Amino acid sequence: MALFRFPMLFTLLLSSILFSNHSVKCDHDEEDDLYQGINNYRKSLNLISLTKNENANCFADEIADQFKNQPCTNTTGANTVPGTEPRFSNYPDLLNKCHLNISNTRDGSVMPVCVPGLVPSVVLANFTQSLYSANLNDSKFTGIGIGSEDNWIVVVLTTNTPEGSFVPETFNGANLISKIGLFYCSMLLLVGNLFLL
Repeated sequence: MALFRFPMLFTLLLSSILFSNHSVKCDHDEEDDLYQGINNYRKSLNLISLTKNENANCFADEIADQFKNQPCTNTTGANTVPGTEPRFSNYPDLLNKCHLNISNTRDGSVMPVCVPGLVPSVVLANFTQSLYSANLNDSKFTGIGIGSEDNWIVVVLTTNTPEGSFVPETFNGANLISKIGLFYCSMLLLVGNLFLL
């Protein structure tokens, strides 16, 4: 009887590990709507579509998190006068959270917008009908990351050059090996405990 339970338990455990790391998203959100809207806008200008960049997504999320407690005003987001954008003293820390540095992000563009309720049509207009449209019209940008928090949504544009690629600074092989080792140790402990049943 114990031998019958082992394969079933092992299969359930393995399935839960695999599927817990890959959540399925069934509904569209404001970030998906904005991504599609920006690419439709660029298509109307005969520009290539922007591809999603996970590192830029991470950074956009970090920046949106910095804005979340700021109210929407006439001097925030797309209405901000160039040169008066907020400066974050923890900017290097925000880059580090996404395994980035200034050298691979300097040619990118960070564009925050504040729209109460994040109404999709208003959000899109805040990007396509503002100073930000110059960046969206620029063919040097090839990738995009989007993050949102409360009434704030942030778009990060990337390039295909090393200075704007948002590619992580270095591949940390030791970190990957330690994660794999931890997984195998956990599996060995689990298998040992199952044999004790």
